[in-house]
Amino acid sequence: MNAESQRKFELLQQIAAPYSALLYDVDGTLADNMPAHKASYVATAAEYLIDLDGDIVEELAGWPTVAVAEEIGLRYGKEINILEFAKRKSTVFIEQFIQHTLPVDYVLQHLLANVGHKKIGLVSGGSRSTLNITLNVIGLIGKYETLVCAGDTPEGKPSPQPFLLAAEQLNVAPHECLVFEDGNPGVQGAIAAGMGWVRIDEL
Repeated sequence: MNAESQRKFELLQQIAAPYSALLYDVDGTLADNMPAHKASYVATAAEYLIDLDGDIVEELAGWPTVAVAEEIGLRYGKEINILEFAKRKSTVFIEQFIQHTLPVDYVLQHLLANVGHKKIGLVSGGSRSTLNITLNVIGLIGKYETLVCAGDTPEGKPSPQPFLLAAEQLNVAPHECLVFEDGNPGVQGAIAAGMGWVRIDEL
């Protein structure tokens, strides 16, 4: 890690010290792939004759893909089969972008440094199949105790449900959990769940 990443890593260690469980978002937090996800949404939307403003992807960071697809349809006045859109978006991402994913180094190193010391969960709005590929690419398979993803709870972020499920699966109380996020929906969900949180892009 360079000096700035080392500073952020040490800061995360200080923030995490009082907590017994760490819950990490994946896309944009552990994996530096939000530009790739944005490009995948734009490319998929174009197939539906939608000239998508990619900023919507950042605005809705952490939402399940089907929920983003539904929101795109509403904003652009298009009738979209949201399940087909979500499946196509995942295909575009996997075929064109996923193998180029790099980790956010100081967050990845923070997770690895806490393996065996704190309980570790991943909480994402992505599909399990796509997440497993991403986690394999950045070398995290087997380094966490639970993975909560799209469809595991009735509501996704910004609902607290995904975070509460992760805490339940780790057998810890919500207030013992610290959430690492890069988007407002995830932060809102963490707050609603009664958990600590940190925006890794604001360190």
